[in-house]
Amino acid sequence: MPLKKNWCKLGTRSRFNLQYQFMSGILAYLAAFLLYGLIGWHLWRTKWNASRQSHNTPILAAEWERYAILLPLILHGFTLYQSIFSDGGLSFGLGNAVSSIVWLTALIYWLSSFFYRIEGLQTLVAPVAAVAVLLPLAFPSLRPLANTELPAFKAHILIAMLAYSLLTIAALHALMMAVVERRLHQPTKPSVLTNLPPLLDMERLLFRVIWVGFILLTLTLISGVMFSEEVFGQPLKFTHKTLFGLVSWGIFAALLAGRQLYGWRGRIAIRWTLTGFVILLLAYIGSKFVIEVILQR
Repeated sequence: MPLKKNWCKLGTRSRFNLQYQFMSGILAYLAAFLLYGLIGWHLWRTKWNASRQSHNTPILAAEWERYAILLPLILHGFTLYQSIFSDGGLSFGLGNAVSSIVWLTALIYWLSSFFYRIEGLQTLVAPVAAVAVLLPLAFPSLRPLANTELPAFKAHILIAMLAYSLLTIAALHALMMAVVERRLHQPTKPSVLTNLPPLLDMERLLFRVIWVGFILLTLTLISGVMFSEEVFGQPLKFTHKTLFGLVSWGIFAALLAGRQLYGWRGRIAIRWTLTGFVILLLAYIGSKFVIEVILQR
């Protein structure tokens, strides 16, 4: 009833503006979803689901595929801005959090594609982004976050999202390495695999990404403690989220130490990377899902 009364008090111009904003927002969601889906379908049909082809692929086609994801990235970023910075606060529920991580992952991948041969990851990222762009509609934020005006909180959120995004790229990269290793000795492979760098180069790139993600994850844990001290005047509470975050940090630390001391590589590196990433998902996304979706708090 209060919503209906407030709607009735609005003038015709205000109602029109609200309806226009709502419709433009929905169209942006749908457009980003369809574009991501079309790009993923095109790459799957032409690269993953095709037999090995000639390497004389026109450069123009490769350039078109590289820039094709830019438009849905812009639309995705627009929908996130509208969804997160709504009602004068910072809404960062489950849907916005996952969508932001996937958007940053796709953006970092796109920028990295100018320096590294990682074309195959776009085939994995596009369909995931197509689903993620709709998550703020399926799981809207229940309430704006408190203390969003504090610089420590803003820094914590930014560092955490970058850490999650880079470690997501590491997990996708590890999955790609697993596929390449499994199909290495097969006579025919999807053409996308033939255009990837050698497995050793992919492994070196994997550990570079993990190193940066690990440093950002460390800063996330430290800034979380500092933010708790600044706002609540007490150390960070030991919860399931904290436990899983520390376990994930320990797994990535052990992986990097094993790489330096014992030369861990191949399947060992892939398994540790994926294990650390799954536990990291449980730390943040899993906690948010339980609290917001199951417990409705």
